[in-house]
Amino acid sequence: MLQAVVRIVAGCALAASLVAPAQAATEIQWWHAMSGQLGRQLEKLAHDFNATQAGYRVVPVYKGNYSETVNAAIFAFRSRSQPAIVQVSEASTATMMAAKGAIYPVHELMRDQAEAFSPAAYLPAIAGYYTDIAGNMLSFPFNASTPILYYNKDLFRAAGLDPEAPPRTWPELGDAAKRLRAAGAACGFTTSWPSWINIENFSAFHDLPVATRANGMAGLDAILTFNNAAMIRHVAQLAQWQKTKVFDYSGRATSAEPRFQKGECGIFLGSSGTRADILANAKFEVGYGMLPYWPDVASAPRNSIIGGATLWVLRDRPRDEYKGVAKFFAFLSQPDIQAAWHQNTGYLPITRAAFDLTRAQGFYDRHPGTAKSIEQITLNPPTANSKGLRLGSFTLIRDAIEDELEQAFAGRKSAQAALDAAADRGNKLLRQFERANPDQ
Repeated sequence: MLQAVVRIVAGCALAASLVAPAQAATEIQWWHAMSGQLGRQLEKLAHDFNATQAGYRVVPVYKGNYSETVNAAIFAFRSRSQPAIVQVSEASTATMMAAKGAIYPVHELMRDQAEAFSPAAYLPAIAGYYTDIAGNMLSFPFNASTPILYYNKDLFRAAGLDPEAPPRTWPELGDAAKRLRAAGAACGFTTSWPSWINIENFSAFHDLPVATRANGMAGLDAILTFNNAAMIRHVAQLAQWQKTKVFDYSGRATSAEPRFQKGECGIFLGSSGTRADILANAKFEVGYGMLPYWPDVASAPRNSIIGGATLWVLRDRPRDEYKGVAKFFAFLSQPDIQAAWHQNTGYLPITRAAFDLTRAQGFYDRHPGTAKSIEQITLNPPTANSKGLRLGSFTLIRDAIEDELEQAFAGRKSAQAALDAAADRGNKLLRQFERANPDQ
């Protein structure tokens, strides 16, 4: 009788184990700022990682543009509802570094979770943005981009321009844009992200400082110096071209991109990371070139610098989530994953292995011009002027710069007055940030 009871109990236990649900995967919230084609590629990364294992589930959540996303994360942290991962633009690096109690440095995360991680595997031009003075990586490089020149080969042909010869210098670009206008184009060229392209990358490409203290990399006491003679000449030329729409200002952030995609402007200076959206929407053959430079500036062209964003890990999440975050970052670092992300989006490969794999796969041979971004950012060894920027409150400084650029383009201020005002406004913001972070 006892044996029968034991058999019945054991049978019930076995049946219960067969119907009991599997342990739920640990959910990891990933707040991001990517929409459109890029958002779909990001969601694919999360889906592909989730399919490789059953213990963790990365959940991407779109929170608006970069500013909206980081502001949402800050607000959520105060209410203890923050995500484990948040995508933050490179311009907010100094701000995130100052938030020491809120961030879980990536080098510590990967060490604590025993995941393989070597900063030396990442391209120096990218990794250097997100490391401290000791070389420790604080956040995970994700969507790194650099601005390049896009052009409409169909409009080039219509204007009698060589569709295989993009302009290399600013005088050449001006001449090509004039011919495009004469052939009926609504505008010769336009640009997105006005400060990033026309101040920050212009300075790096011409080996000119944006600020002292190695553009802020060496300390918070940097002083803005971009209101120099070369920059004044450049902005003055843009303002002059604006009068006849040889150059046509199209607004801030990405507002210029649709104008190129629709064929209004024959040339577009924009992020390498917008290639996927351009190819998805353009009804013409797209060409690629490097950023133009002024040939009478002796040190040009030097190298461009990155933009885009990085992934920061926030503290005070359950311990199990961090194990999954570390595994996710290890997944993102795999050469085949990085190579596919690079090829499908136009963002830079974050590792040398991903670049080498893309080249070995023949991608650059099949798609001429798609290596321009990498060639440009590695054109020459970076100097203190072209390594990058790390300035406090830089998103606000960019707003001040773009306010003043708009004054110059509208003819309400001279280029020098506009740039002097932008530097003055920016320096006040730097001093405020320095006072608020005395131990940095």
